Amino acid sequence: MSTADDGADRSLGQLVATATAEMSALVHDEIALAKAELRQDAKRAGIGSAAFLVAGALALFALPVLSFAAAYGIHNLGLGLAWSFLIVGGAFLVIALLLVLVAVAKLKKIKKPEKTITAAKETAAVLQNVKPHPRPATEDHPVLESVTRSSV
Repeated sequence: MSTADDGADRSLGQLVATATAEMSALVHDEIALAKAELRQDAKRAGIGSAAFLVAGALALFALPVLSFAAAYGIHNLGLGLAWSFLIVGGAFLVIALLLVLVAVAKLKKIKKPEKTITAAKETAAVLQNVKPHPRPATEDHPVLESVTRSSV
């Protein structure tokens, strides 16, 4: 490491600019990590929610129309009308139950963004240990001594 890299020859403005740039890059990188982790879980949540919506649409809209058609089709095969409607209703409930199980399986795979949480905790721990740069005493600065203080 050269002497230019150790910060001894750099001005206060350069040090503040470097620290600000590094802090900005750190925050930017942590936000990017959070987005990457949440994007994957959002996709799973979208698939699970879509499965719930499809199950609901089947139950609300398709069930009455298709059940009448299927029940009358089964009735034409020689089974009683009541039994035909019961078979069709049970079949639609089984299909809806399968879609709900798929949705629950997808939604259970959603996890919290553990990498982001860990990185944020590490950053917070590092920042808590940072000590401010020691300031020189006021007697070393004649300009500061000449400033009068008001008693308001």
